[in-house]
Amino acid sequence: MTSTPGKFTVGDYLAERLAQVGIRHHFVVPGDYNLILLDKLQAHPDLKEVGCANELNCSLAAEGYARANGVSACVVTYSVGAISAMNGTGSAYAENLPLILISGSPNTNDAGQFHLLHHTLGKLDYSYQFEMAQKVTCCAVAINRAEEAPRLIDRAIRAAILSRKPCYIEIPTNLSGAGCVRPGPISAVTEPVHSDQGALRAATDCAAEYLSGKIKPMILVGPKLSRCFADKALIKLAEAMGCAVAVQPAAKGMFPEDHPQFVGIFWGQVSTMAADAIFNWADAIICAGCVFNDYSTVGWTAMPNIPLMKCDMDHITYPGAHFSRVRLSEFLDHLSTEVQYNNATMVEYNRLRPDPYVVHTAGEEDELTRKEIQRQLQALVTPDTTLFIETGDSWFNGTQLALPRGAGYEIEMQWGHIGWSVPASFGYAMRYPERRTICVCGDGSFQVTAQEVSQMVRFNLPITILLINNRGYTIEVEIHDGSYNKIKNWDYAMLMKAFNSTDGKGISYTAETAGQLKEAIAKANEYKEGPCLIECSIHQDDCSKELITWGHYVAAANARPPRNAPVDDQ
Repeated sequence: MTSTPGKFTVGDYLAERLAQVGIRHHFVVPGDYNLILLDKLQAHPDLKEVGCANELNCSLAAEGYARANGVSACVVTYSVGAISAMNGTGSAYAENLPLILISGSPNTNDAGQFHLLHHTLGKLDYSYQFEMAQKVTCCAVAINRAEEAPRLIDRAIRAAILSRKPCYIEIPTNLSGAGCVRPGPISAVTEPVHSDQGALRAATDCAAEYLSGKIKPMILVGPKLSRCFADKALIKLAEAMGCAVAVQPAAKGMFPEDHPQFVGIFWGQVSTMAADAIFNWADAIICAGCVFNDYSTVGWTAMPNIPLMKCDMDHITYPGAHFSRVRLSEFLDHLSTEVQYNNATMVEYNRLRPDPYVVHTAGEEDELTRKEIQRQLQALVTPDTTLFIETGDSWFNGTQLALPRGAGYEIEMQWGHIGWSVPASFGYAMRYPERRTICVCGDGSFQVTAQEVSQMVRFNLPITILLINNRGYTIEVEIHDGSYNKIKNWDYAMLMKAFNSTDGKGISYTAETAGQLKEAIAKANEYKEGPCLIECSIHQDDCSKELITWGHYVAAANARPPRNAPVDDQ
């Protein structure tokens, strides 16, 4: 590399390691505790600084970049910055993404001299941020001496890459420019950990024997599959078995939807393509990277009623057996060579496969509806498209979309932070500006992180935002309604004028009819100089039947009384 002029520093060391693991853009919000560090990162020829509107958006933009790039970096200041950024870091943890959260911190002399500092809680204990970071990362390090920086930086980044979780690095403001040794080979950080070969062989042999005694096996794909790069191994196993393959809603797109063995999304009562019928018929289910939480099981009503073979990122569990230190991709690959072909679930599924879903085409003067938005969105989805689907009714509408091979589909169902999709799609598009990125977002979610549209304008990213304006938190309405679910309406399309100011090139449209949406989408497709926001106005009660059904069951799960609670005799 070409280092910054003069001596090699702690900041230079961090910059070089970030570049070596493949980061090309780092997302930042400046503050006086990280300014010297930002100078060092800026000076690296392979890194490009991306400023964000605030630390929440910064961390979520880095989360989106990690989805595209495999690893990302978010750089903020102490306390007021890092605590806000821990929200997006929590998303990265829940969604299994290696986000490197980097925070500047006070001068190393201040704690020992009992100085009261700004941007703090007004106490003399400055360890609280590090302790908080430990809760939302796989590895947290605080550098107190320059000579410790190489070891601690390498430890944190390696932990993040191996575990597919975020890490935290804290660097005092007076150490960013302190002298430091140059980094050694990057393989010390990135060298992968393989399965224990004995455990791998035993797990594979036992799994093959277990499956040989089953008549109706199938595979369920979960959201952890792609996080540990096991997609190809899963396809190899599926084709060796010949069985049905369903995916969880957060794993949509992780198994090709044009594959003849794809049977839809299993989501209990709101499944697609009758996936629930074949799932409930099977007598053995290989769960590859699955997550069973209250949302994915429709308020715990869709938990499987048979024992499962659970294949996690680094261990395998099924009835009567558990194997540690077995990597998911290696296990699936080895198992594909030992299983017997058994297409019973596909034979049965082909008997009950539903007819293709047909959506009525609205007239151009017809009032815009949720179904018409979905119909027109489907035509936009190509192999060069990546969809960001926001928390809310968009989840359920998104499950109905057919994804051609190559299309991307991003969702944040475990963390479920409303507003995630706007900064995350921005971060993703920074890595892949040549792809068509489409963000489908409700009005309530948009209000949380709207500022980051200005960064889409700033970097001339041709992101299309379909903003569904139904004047409230519709997903919350279907779980538990109240006046708090109504929000102040904005003139969303007009916001683009403010974000453009004097030099921006973003465009916006308002669609209240099917014809207006068609015209706006056509213009958005031709426009490449900046983002396009299309405000789609629909009736506040226009939501999917799947959301209503799901909401009822989730509400019931939320309302369960405490166990062993006293019985009210009245």
